[in-house]
Amino acid sequence: MKLGIIRYYTVQAMPLVVDEDADSHMPFLEANYASSSSSSSPSSSTALKRTGNEWTALAHIVTAVIGSGVLSLAWSMAQLGWIAGPLTMLSFACVTLTSAFLLCNCYLSPDSDTGPDNRNASYLDAVLNILGERNVWFCGIIVRINFIKVAIVYTITSAISIRAIQKSNCYHDQGHDATCQYGSTIYMVIFGLIQVIVSQIPDFQNMKWLSVVAAVMSFTYSIIGSALGLAKVIENGEIKGSITGLPSSTAAEKLWLVAQALGDIAFAFPFSLIFLEIQDTLKAPPPEKITMKKVSIMAVCITTFFNLCCGGFGYAAFGNSTPGNLLTGFGFYEPYWLVDFANACVVLHLVGGYQIFSQPLFADIERWFARKFPESKFIHKNHTLKPLLMLPLKLNFMRLAFRTAYVALITGIAVLFPYFNQVVGVSGAITFWPVVVYFPVEMYLTQKKTESWKPKAIVLRVYTMVCLIVILYAFVGSIRGVIVARFS
Repeated sequence: MKLGIIRYYTVQAMPLVVDEDADSHMPFLEANYASSSSSSSPSSSTALKRTGNEWTALAHIVTAVIGSGVLSLAWSMAQLGWIAGPLTMLSFACVTLTSAFLLCNCYLSPDSDTGPDNRNASYLDAVLNILGERNVWFCGIIVRINFIKVAIVYTITSAISIRAIQKSNCYHDQGHDATCQYGSTIYMVIFGLIQVIVSQIPDFQNMKWLSVVAAVMSFTYSIIGSALGLAKVIENGEIKGSITGLPSSTAAEKLWLVAQALGDIAFAFPFSLIFLEIQDTLKAPPPEKITMKKVSIMAVCITTFFNLCCGGFGYAAFGNSTPGNLLTGFGFYEPYWLVDFANACVVLHLVGGYQIFSQPLFADIERWFARKFPESKFIHKNHTLKPLLMLPLKLNFMRLAFRTAYVALITGIAVLFPYFNQVVGVSGAITFWPVVVYFPVEMYLTQKKTESWKPKAIVLRVYTMVCLIVILYAFVGSIRGVIVARFS
């Protein structure tokens, strides 16, 4: 899920606390929310040469959206059936596209066409400049919840993918009927230890290769999953599944599973948080708003087609037996090496992805400590280590302690709730409405100075409330799924 965005997120995560000048470390919140911030000022905006075009923007969005979220879509389709499943995906695609069209108008403020005062180079900049400090405080909390939830999902997904490789080899050696059962806790701990080490890197400013590797990995395992599903359909000689989806013992249980499926789908679609950062890379003319509208249509069409393929082929292949994770539920046994390779791609993808979403949060907390305790050597002093035959390494005790504690907390939560579909559902629902629906609508109406009684305002507010009801349903159902899975 959601890679290819190193330039957008990690630019705010740098420099981290690595020198002794505390005054140079403005907290992440203040750096983003200050109305005079460099990211939104005309002078600094024009100082940055924008060379992006519609193709680079399209590549960024598609790479950011296509990821581990697609692995749960076949299961979601199985809960919804052949009519509601595709229609639900198309509905989420329409909501995502609507959000993009609204955000296009939020790049320049106070006027969406001419500016000229501010370029809102990030989502938080736009909320601050258009809606004010109270809204940006709430939005900042939502953004940080987004970072944390992604880290938890990535820890769980990586562990079950590593476990799937071991199970795949076991089934290949001992037969498909063999008892190949392995726990996931040890793999979460291993993944956490890897993240403790990787997180000691101060930043990823010059690691553009990570975005390239992540993009290749995400496309690879997504394509393999779709291809294996299609091959299975051909092998079966039929399209499995039904109009109503997977049957349940009671109507209430069916309703809860549908809610969880909605949360899983919500996790796979949005790109609103990175939208304005991408728009800020575009050269003009033509106006950035015009380019992004065209890009948004293409990106939503491509990602929706991709998601429908992954979800549809998986459901068509397995019907009522569709696994929760297309690559780890063992609907596919052979070719085992291809299943292993796909899961290895997932792990490589998520090792880097974890850091991309964690670095801004690290910067936020560490810069706050740097300003709060300007004389503390524990926070500001670096220690140089020179391992044998290796380049010198800079170790900061504050960074070591805080980031290790953070990774330990995330790993602990993942170990307590190692339930892929349920946790993905909660993650998809928890931030979808404020980020994709509420803030874009409110910013658009404020930017356009639309009175609340105008038809356009009424339609958008009704749209907001309908989306809120759907997402609350998905959130409650997913939370229930986690609780039931934990205590059953």
